[in-house]
Amino acid sequence: MARTVDGDAEPGERVSVVAAAAVDEDEHLIREAEGIAVALGRMFPGLCEVVLHDLRDPRHAIRVIENNLSGREVGDSATELGLARIEDPEYPSVIQNYPNRFPDGRPAKSTSIGIKNAAGQYIAALCLNLDVSVLSPVTLALSNLVATDAEFREQSLETLRDRNARALRRAVEERAADRGATPRSLGREDKKALVRQLHQDGYFDSRDAAQAIADLLGVSRATVYNYAK
Repeated sequence: MARTVDGDAEPGERVSVVAAAAVDEDEHLIREAEGIAVALGRMFPGLCEVVLHDLRDPRHAIRVIENNLSGREVGDSATELGLARIEDPEYPSVIQNYPNRFPDGRPAKSTSIGIKNAAGQYIAALCLNLDVSVLSPVTLALSNLVATDAEFREQSLETLRDRNARALRRAVEERAADRGATPRSLGREDKKALVRQLHQDGYFDSRDAAQAIADLLGVSRATVYNYAK
């Protein structure tokens, strides 16, 4: 009959079996992380380098490198962050958006994510290095594209809205409601003030605006023009 781990096995055998199981679990975690690294890299081709470090072997730590922007290779050693995590299990698990630089001098924005096993030891690190030198000209171009002349920033030269009948009716009804009335129940002076405000706001640009306002207020078209003077 075969001996069980926690039954008939010798103490040394039990330790070795448990250790082997732990190694298998660690390897499983790292292999799962490999798939994540590849997927992230393919999400941002040519823009973000994604590196998976196996911290169990710091001298040959790199297991995966996608979008290779740093010139490193699989099997290269761990970085300073990786070594720090190996030495200190309490080292922060996530270091996010810190400034970095590729070997050729290009600026980068980096994030490093430590991966612990069930025993609380860092066994891997997933690192993302974004090439911001590519984005900086784009950012500048977009800033220039959306910029407006300072001369006109405090002025309202035009309102980019539809002057159709629905917008006009809404404007008249809202202004009448501000006075606690319906458009037709407004007094003469309130109607006059409303028409002048509509004229000032550009609602008379439409050819049929005067007649539409007259219908809403219950007055003649000629009266609307007189109010607008």
